[in-house]
Amino acid sequence: MEAFEDPWHRLVEDARRGVRRPFSEDWDVFSQPDRVHSDGAPRIAWWPDDASKQHSNLSSLQAELGLDSYDALHRLSVDEPEVFWSRVIARLGIVFRTAPRRILDLDNGVKNPRWLPGAKLEISRSCFTAPGDKTAIVYGRQDGKIERMSYDRLDREVNRFARGLNARGFRAGDSVALYMPMTPECVIAYLGIVRAGCRVVSVADSFSSDELRGRLEIAEARAVVTVSAYRRGDRDIELYPKVRDAVSRFEDPPIVVVIDAGELEVNDVAWSELLVDGDYAPSRVADPYHVTNVLFSSGTTGTPKAIPWTQLTPLKAGMDAHFHQDVHPEDVVCWPTNIGWMMGPWLIYASFLNRATMALYEGVPTASGFTQFVRDSAVTVLGVVPALVRHWRSAEMVDAGGWSDVRIFSSTGEASSSEDYLWLMSRADYRAPVIEYLGGTEIGGGHLTGTLLQPASPATFTTPALGIDVVILDEDGHVVSEGETGEAFLVPPALGLSQELLNQDHDAVYYDDCPPGPKGELLRRHGDHIARLANGYFKAQGRADDTMNLGGIKVSSIELERVVNEHASIRESAAVSVQPGGEGAEQLVVYVVLESGGADDDLRSVLAKKIAKDLNPLFKVRDVVIVDSLPRTASNKIMRRRLRADFVRC
Repeated sequence: MEAFEDPWHRLVEDARRGVRRPFSEDWDVFSQPDRVHSDGAPRIAWWPDDASKQHSNLSSLQAELGLDSYDALHRLSVDEPEVFWSRVIARLGIVFRTAPRRILDLDNGVKNPRWLPGAKLEISRSCFTAPGDKTAIVYGRQDGKIERMSYDRLDREVNRFARGLNARGFRAGDSVALYMPMTPECVIAYLGIVRAGCRVVSVADSFSSDELRGRLEIAEARAVVTVSAYRRGDRDIELYPKVRDAVSRFEDPPIVVVIDAGELEVNDVAWSELLVDGDYAPSRVADPYHVTNVLFSSGTTGTPKAIPWTQLTPLKAGMDAHFHQDVHPEDVVCWPTNIGWMMGPWLIYASFLNRATMALYEGVPTASGFTQFVRDSAVTVLGVVPALVRHWRSAEMVDAGGWSDVRIFSSTGEASSSEDYLWLMSRADYRAPVIEYLGGTEIGGGHLTGTLLQPASPATFTTPALGIDVVILDEDGHVVSEGETGEAFLVPPALGLSQELLNQDHDAVYYDDCPPGPKGELLRRHGDHIARLANGYFKAQGRADDTMNLGGIKVSSIELERVVNEHASIRESAAVSVQPGGEGAEQLVVYVVLESGGADDDLRSVLAKKIAKDLNPLFKVRDVVIVDSLPRTASNKIMRRRLRADFVRC
């Protein structure tokens, strides 16, 4: 770090020497008005040090390619995909049965590219190029015990699961759902399903049996892997009864595979009975476009979009982790997540394709046991969501400097708060930046993020991700200037972008009615609202469409309104998300028009319970606003943007 005569630099240097102050004093220094650049750029909290410049994966690749700046590397990654992705494939150690003829074929246009034509592979094999005795998973129990599993042992267990599926007649293309917490068994099942040539169907275990059933139907699942029950904090959560309720309504119900099984229904199988011994399971070698995973993301229709991940998608996840989270083989990577959301599969590939160690915790990440686990397992790359950071800070769960092994924080899921994230950086004495990471399931990773080669400001992004271009347009289709906000569009082709949906028209969702780019290029809709700041920085401003992000989970306004409108006292409603103060997590506000008879005295509480029960307990209601009518356009569409702006002004 350069020795500028700046109070913040001096404070950081003191912290790194072990001289610490109350965080309130740190924030006062950081947020001093005279530290605001006259050009409107955000305040910088972290600068690349010599280690970042010399030893990061980014600086190594720049040296290999003879490039003198990160901007030049990003441009090459977009303009010369053959050069860039050839290097990525070599660095990640991707194992091919048949090597690709080339990297990219655009004979069918940028909307339908063909990546790695001619290649044959089975992507789970590429997850096991680390030394066999190296720790693949470190697992923290709620009682404080830590268990470790080597790459060799994980590989054997994946083989046993894959052989078990084969022995029971599962064939390539069959779908097997995972409805369970993120545990070593979950990772084994995930990779075993892929190795058997089947499709993982990812379903978050917070979903109700109705939501589970709907996703099983969409994906045509032949089996569900779950746990009988598990303990989460001080609660016992039963999953097997929910699965039984979901599958009982099928004419030909899926098989249920149960971990820690007690008494099972006829045709259901205990985990131990499924596994078949043997060190080798035949890999289902296939085309790069072979589907390995079906994930779900909310759309504006209220029906979840079924997004297929192919054998290409892990390359995007592994590449992002390699360069943007700077994951090395010696790293221990922890990201509290669930297999039902994209960060669960992302974590598997981000860790194992980079030959690193994945850290998983049995209990809730809001408990002190988790923060102790981060210390005891020497986590070096810690992924977070803003809600977690807010909780840790309010509960004073981590001392300043308490996470001294962490060298990188990374954040995704929802918009973050600069004050909360400066507090997070103080837990590692400001040695570790927060790499903001914005993307989506249909990307397989991020489109806006940060790097170790660029100065970091809390709650901001510094760059489009490598391999992808982003254009931010205003409502008139013009590129926004510094200080303006607009909608982010992606410029295809980019490896990782979905090219089909299993239950909706892909082109209609992502391409219809998109404006052209500034050079006339085809653009792809993504839906993030982004503020362009000075000096190349960006800030997330929530969703630009009728989808919002609550607690790290995308949900459409229509899904919420459908549940709200079931209340007998409500004629119609409009659900919007707000960001009080212009940053931080999106919060749910529901506008309602009542029937003539009125409603309950505590309508907010009633609706909050209903939304938690019928959709997701993570969806919290900030406020319910009763209005005489909802504002509409001439074509009768609800003007949610006006409601959002009206609430913030109030």
